[in-house]
Amino acid sequence: MEYNKAVQNRVKRMEGQLRGILKMMEEGKDCKEVIAQLSAARSGLDRTIGLVVSANLAECIQDAKDDETREESINEAVQLLVKSR
Repeated sequence: MEYNKAVQNRVKRMEGQLRGILKMMEEGKDCKEVIAQLSAARSGLDRTIGLVVSANLAECIQDAKDDETREESINEAVQLLVKSR
């Protein structure tokens, strides 16, 4: 599967966010501020996981030769989403 620039940029944004959180911790920022940023990072990660799974599912369904393969792809995507929680 190819990961488009938009997904890659999301991950880079989260990377920067995590670096910022580490800096906040090193500076002894208020825990409410740190938690707010951690929650935002987690939310971004969850959305990115959803995008990757849905793109993968769409690709697998298009490539599926029969209903059984299509059903397996759907079940696999659901399991990936469940694991991410």
